[in-house]
Amino acid sequence: MNTYKVPSLFRLGWPLFVEMALLVFMGNVDVFMISRFSEDAMGAVGVSNQLIQFSIIMFGFVSAGATVIISQYIGAEKHTDAKNVAGIAIICSFIFGLVISLVYTFAGPYLLLIMDLEEHMMNDALRFLRIVGGFIFLQAVLTCINAVLRSYGNTRDTLVVTIVMNIISISGNVLFLFGFFGLPVLGVFGVAASTSFSRMIAIFLAMFFLFRTIGNPFKYLKINQFWGYAKKILKIGIPSAGENMSYSGYQIFLTAIVTTMGPVALSARIYSRAINMFMVLVVSTIGQAGQIILGQLMGQKEFDEMYRRAFRHLKISLIASVACAFMFFIFSPWLMRIFTDNEEIISLSRIIFGVFIFQEFGRSFNVILITSLRAAGDVQFPVYVGVGVMWGVGALMGFVLGVVFDMGLVGVIIGTSLDECVRGIIMLFRWKSRKWQTKGLT
Repeated sequence: MNTYKVPSLFRLGWPLFVEMALLVFMGNVDVFMISRFSEDAMGAVGVSNQLIQFSIIMFGFVSAGATVIISQYIGAEKHTDAKNVAGIAIICSFIFGLVISLVYTFAGPYLLLIMDLEEHMMNDALRFLRIVGGFIFLQAVLTCINAVLRSYGNTRDTLVVTIVMNIISISGNVLFLFGFFGLPVLGVFGVAASTSFSRMIAIFLAMFFLFRTIGNPFKYLKINQFWGYAKKILKIGIPSAGENMSYSGYQIFLTAIVTTMGPVALSARIYSRAINMFMVLVVSTIGQAGQIILGQLMGQKEFDEMYRRAFRHLKISLIASVACAFMFFIFSPWLMRIFTDNEEIISLSRIIFGVFIFQEFGRSFNVILITSLRAAGDVQFPVYVGVGVMWGVGALMGFVLGVVFDMGLVGVIIGTSLDECVRGIIMLFRWKSRKWQTKGLT
């Protein structure tokens, strides 16, 4: 009889929410600080960061696979297997990250030329890319260790790691951008160095928490088992990475459409998306915490409990996200004035926030049920549907409504909302079919 008790959604969820909110907030602080130092430096760092952010998305494929498999092994009380998967995932992340680091170090100039960067920004961009990108393997390993800790329910530990990392990074930015306490003004070099140094310290702290939680994850690892565990990780991780890459391309396509609609539409989209990120955080937090819980229940073969829990998580997500969407709609004129005094942008954004209510309703079904299916090991179906619908419904309808029917940005947002709702309906039928019960990996 299985005696392991899965953690509660609240205990897992609140540290996750604070952690993700901090990451969003600190990212905006970085942009603000560098822009105050130099607009050219901001442009150079922004271009390099596009390359770096793409690689960070790619690092998630190992973490995604490890999270599901470790959760299932924990639920099944196969603790040695769980530790082996953790060790292999960390090794794979290090190797993958090291390859990307070498690419950024030696091929950086060619990558920046492809990005069509202006010549006077090239030196700062290359300096940033070679320092932050050259040590990006640190982020790869850190992402994986944090995923392992979350799989064991230690979301508070990952929150501490994130807080410490951001304090060090922001402190370094302040010191080296503005030369406080007589220190030299190092500009982009100082920002890049503090970013990489903060990640290095974060890894040491995360490793401390990891060894405290599960002991040495490499202790029982055998070379002849490596590929067997790695295949399980990749079976989950690669499709997830493909979906994330498709979503990134989808967003770039939508941005290209909106850009043709003029500066008012583009500004309204950028500002409203920045505020909307906090609505997305609510759903993402519940989805990630729920995935850990359902993964552990899958390991216990508690299929009926999984079925009920997924709908409970969906109900909580619907109430929370739609309530947030209504609140942001009501207060949108005041929220938008944080960014702009342009009444045309504020009026357009008011309509967009109204459409977001509809979008967040669909997003709850989409995110919660996809993470539930992923927790069960049912990965390929959501990916195929996700890629097909986001391009076949979201991109197509966004173009048709926004451009062909001349509805502008509102038409584009309606298209993305239809994407969320259609995917959510399909995932609802998939979850109700219970085909996921045969997809366990343990």
